Amino acid sequence: MEKEIIAETVLETHIGPKQPSRGKVRDIYDLGDKLLIVATDRISAFDVVMSSGIPYKGIVLTRISRFWFDFLADSIEHHLIGDNIADFPEPFCDHAEQLAGRSMLVKKVEVLPVECVIRGYLAGSGWKEYQKNGTVCGQKLPAGLKQCEKLPELIFTPATKAERGTHDENISFEQCVDIIGEEAAGYVRDKSTEIFEKASEYAENRGIILADTKFEWGYTDDKIILIDEVLTPDSSRFWPADKYRPGRDQESFDKQFVRNYLESINFDKSGPGVELPEDITAKTSDKYIEAYERLTGRKFEK
Repeated sequence: MEKEIIAETVLETHIGPKQPSRGKVRDIYDLGDKLLIVATDRISAFDVVMSSGIPYKGIVLTRISRFWFDFLADSIEHHLIGDNIADFPEPFCDHAEQLAGRSMLVKKVEVLPVECVIRGYLAGSGWKEYQKNGTVCGQKLPAGLKQCEKLPELIFTPATKAERGTHDENISFEQCVDIIGEEAAGYVRDKSTEIFEKASEYAENRGIILADTKFEWGYTDDKIILIDEVLTPDSSRFWPADKYRPGRDQESFDKQFVRNYLESINFDKSGPGVELPEDITAKTSDKYIEAYERLTGRKFEK
């Protein structure tokens, strides 16, 4: 059983004199040859970070990533060193109140400047493009496919990594080759597809459909290894298999309650984030926790 963690919502961490690099969700501390990655409870929607966070979200993301790193250990090398706070260097080892359950010490790598997206179903921006052009990220698909229908085969749709507040840009495989080289592009395409297939088969046995996901990779010691978060509700579309019906939007284990609320108040999808109502943050938290429990088969100890 995992140790119980009594958590308040953590929107930012403040440890020592050096400020971290803050992304949409993660605070990243540069420790020289290593990084300390902290998953906060921040939530973004439409590329805008909201003023309020989602209770336990960062802990859920960290635990799910840790589960997948362990699950995939025989398939791919990854960047995780450990998550025992007592083993962290000073002053981080003395700040369990901010780091407990939501932090990982990882190898510092040269990050490949592309995101590796694998799509198994016709959803999201892919569905919108298909309706217009019969393609997904420029790749021609058969006519007559329905929204959220399973694709005839997995497709690899790389994207350039966007700065905070801007959208990622889909690119072709040829553009991916131009950016990172033919050998690296082929490797991350093939390994991303391989681990997607392995994770998808596992998730299906847990009653969950893995519709799509994005992976990130980096160089270390002349090797390419898996980095960042892996197969979480923030980086993937997970759908409950028992409620799946093609031809419509699907229920999902992510921030859909937040998106729906923002649409209901006509949020302009730019500028500062808004304060979310308590019922929206509570429902969203429950969805993240449900994803963890269904994927891992473990009770989420608060």
